[in-house]
Formats: sequence, C-alpha cells, structure tokens
Amino acid sequence: MGLQLEATSSHSGQQTLSLEALDALPQSAFVTTTIWTDGAVAFSGVSLKTLLDHFMAKGVEVELVALNDYAIKIPFEELEDDIPIIATRMGGEVMSVRDKGPFWLVYPYDSDPKYRSEVVYSRSIWQLSRVKVLD
Repeated sequence: MGLQLEATSSHSGQQTLSLEALDALPQSAFVTTTIWTDGAVAFSGVSLKTLLDHFMAKGVEVELVALNDYAIKIPFEELEDDIPIIATRMGGEVMSVRDKGPFWLVYPYDSDPKYRSEVVYSRSIWQLSRVKVLD
C-alpha cells in the first residue's frame, strides 16, 4: 500500500509513493509518548516538509486524508523541518492498518507543550493514504 501524493503546483503531479520510495528520502526519528499508545514509542519516517520540498510542492496548505476519509489540513507555514513526520515505522516495525498504519502523521508530543494541543492531536492522522497540496 502506498501513499498518494497530489501536488498540482509541482513536477510531481499525482503519484503513489511506496514504502521504499519514502524510505529513500531523508529520515527523521524521535521517541515520544502519545495519547493513543502505552509508554514511550520510537517513531521514524520522513518529515512532511521534507516530502513536500523533495517534490517542490508549493501551496497554502496541505490536506491529509486517511483510509476512512478522515481529513485534516495544515498550513504550510506551520510545517517545521523535522516536525511532523509521516511515520513509516513504530518501534522499528512497519505499521499494519490494524495498528494505525501504513502511515501515521506524528509529532514529538513530549518535546514541547505546543505539541500537546487539541489542534495537534486532531492533525495526528493515522492510516494516512493521501497527501494533497492546496493552492
């Protein structure tokens, strides 16, 4: 199962990225607790900003959509270099759909109080399937 990227303002157009393609991009990792898991968990994957920069995607905001069509939007100006990440692994293991996979947008919740807000929690979309850049 891949991650569909749609960015009309870049050279990427619309494409589906495999786990291997995401793994080939610069990776970020951190350990954090979440309100959905027990104890501290290691997450790794590509940062959302790195993914968008790699494909030269430009826009006002990015929409992320889950397998169940739950969707969130994040303004481009709120993306940090390494935060949030599209986690491809939790605890070093690829995530199944049953366990919030295949991809989960996560923040280092423990690193700063600003990542422990209802807005950030609502953006922490799991079973991520599509990323769409909006102009």
